[in-house]
Amino acid sequence: MKAVLCKAFGPAENLVLEDIPAPEPKKNEILLDVHAAGVNFPDTLIIEGKYQFKPPFPFSPGGEASGVVAAVGEKVSHLKVGDRVMALTGWGSFAEQIAVAGYNVLPIPEAMDFTTAAAFSMTYGTSMHALKQRANLQPGETLLVLGASGGVGLAAVEIGKAMGARVIAAASSADKLDVARNAGADELINYSETSLKDELKRLTNGNGVDVIYDPVGGDLFDQAVRAIAWNGRLLVVGFASGRIPELPVNLALLKGASVVGVFWGSFAQRQPQDNAANFQQLFTWYGEGKLKPLVSKVYPLEQAGEAIDSLGQRKAVGKVVVGLR
Repeated sequence: MKAVLCKAFGPAENLVLEDIPAPEPKKNEILLDVHAAGVNFPDTLIIEGKYQFKPPFPFSPGGEASGVVAAVGEKVSHLKVGDRVMALTGWGSFAEQIAVAGYNVLPIPEAMDFTTAAAFSMTYGTSMHALKQRANLQPGETLLVLGASGGVGLAAVEIGKAMGARVIAAASSADKLDVARNAGADELINYSETSLKDELKRLTNGNGVDVIYDPVGGDLFDQAVRAIAWNGRLLVVGFASGRIPELPVNLALLKGASVVGVFWGSFAQRQPQDNAANFQQLFTWYGEGKLKPLVSKVYPLEQAGEAIDSLGQRKAVGKVVVGLR
């Protein structure tokens, strides 16, 4: 089978496409014929040795996939050969087949195509866990989404609206904000042209925002935390800006605020029943038309490195996907 391989840590241009043996699923695994694989920000880190997991060489990037179950290990009872599924893989999805632990695989709705399914699990899973379990977002509260045109950002905008929040989307250009508006954002802030902190105070009459969803970090974190409301919750999702910010903890004290970490992959493994319930709600909203995943481009397998680079350069809007079949 064909797979995109990382043989040494380095930029995406160093990835190679090769023929390798097909994997043999273990008793608790399924073998997946991969139809599409989602591209996510961790892919930009894992190939350079900057992610919390460092797979042994050679490995294939790709943390999520969709496809058809080709074989089922004897300890997997909720899936069968021929099922259409999405899978959280961690790495390895940029390949024609992958063996995946059964607990990381979910059947997809009949109406969902493979490209959409490949773009769904990590972004919507992360944002749902963040807003439900970590932020306990309530109807009528104000939600700020930083990096609102990216994969997790757009998912957070849509889920926030579905949960009844007033959503403020922040991004770096008018084009990106148009995407967030189409996803349902109530207010828009172009932080390349105006002060994020000042605009947040203006839009909230000085009260600040109840929940901050931050996959960006850096300077935006510094500004946003200064516009958090009393009893506000700041969700630490990632650091796409490249700088991990430091928090003056007196700000949390003065606002009675919480800084809350979001690590969906670990949550999915530690609390599989809660994760499954999250996805049942997400699939319901998808069926109702409340969630409309935006896939801006599909790359062929041989261009997987370009797909990763588009994320690393922060050029992508919504999700990009690698298509295999």
